[in-house]
Amino acid sequence: MSRILIAGCGDVGTALGLSLGARGHEVFGARRSARRLPAPLRPVPVDLTDARAVGRSVPAVDIVVYAVAAGSRDEGAYHRAYVEGVSTLLEALEARDEPPRRVFFVSSTSVYGERGGEWIDETAPLAPRGFTGASLVAGEQRMRESPIPATVVRFAGIYGPGRGWMIERARAGARCAGDPPKFTNRIHRDDCAEALAHLIELDDRCEDLYIGVDDAPVEECEVLEWLASRLDAQAPQRERGSAGQASGKRCRNARLRASGYRFRYPTFREGYAAVLAGEGVRYP
Repeated sequence: MSRILIAGCGDVGTALGLSLGARGHEVFGARRSARRLPAPLRPVPVDLTDARAVGRSVPAVDIVVYAVAAGSRDEGAYHRAYVEGVSTLLEALEARDEPPRRVFFVSSTSVYGERGGEWIDETAPLAPRGFTGASLVAGEQRMRESPIPATVVRFAGIYGPGRGWMIERARAGARCAGDPPKFTNRIHRDDCAEALAHLIELDDRCEDLYIGVDDAPVEECEVLEWLASRLDAQAPQRERGSAGQASGKRCRNARLRASGYRFRYPTFREGYAAVLAGEGVRYP
């Protein structure tokens, strides 16, 4: 079994830590307020942008998962989370006599930008839009420059317990782009955690990049219509898109599937059914 540090142990990170703990690994959760982490996670209270604190507080481990979320939607917060935090932690790890054998970086499919509805996989060129995607690209690049082997996992549209934005849109009868359509990709929080745990246990068979989405990239209107039917809400009004062409992108999960991972919630239907049934909790 391995000693594993989850840096930025929020909702996804805590779910991952609990899964790894159940598999017999020793798991450390690093975040500013770590005291609320559930057992068996071992709390590591630390500011990941503070080099001295990181060097002093982060234990010797075999695997690191960088799962930090920006504290807000402004450029400074993204720079601290995905540029400063990544560099600070890696510098501390690289300076050790026995660094981890692999680092995982939780990224986003936003690094691909707008794709006009086309299908993409891990070979697609990056085209980030704005500071959010650019910060993630910078963090990914710093990971690749490290002598410590790194794996980047790009998730899209994470939903799950306590993540009810799409449900509230459906309940409110939101409008959606139907002609041409807007495509979306998503993955349940629990599949994020289980996919990461699966990749960690692949060890040296793990590749350097995966797209983390479920089996059903789909029109946004289809998701809203399905949710509205379960909520006894008014069906969303399909509107003609202003761009005159499809928007969004459709991400393939073939590489993750080929690694042996099997989804708990293979489409939004199974996943949102669980959310609507009140299954699971969101971790603080």
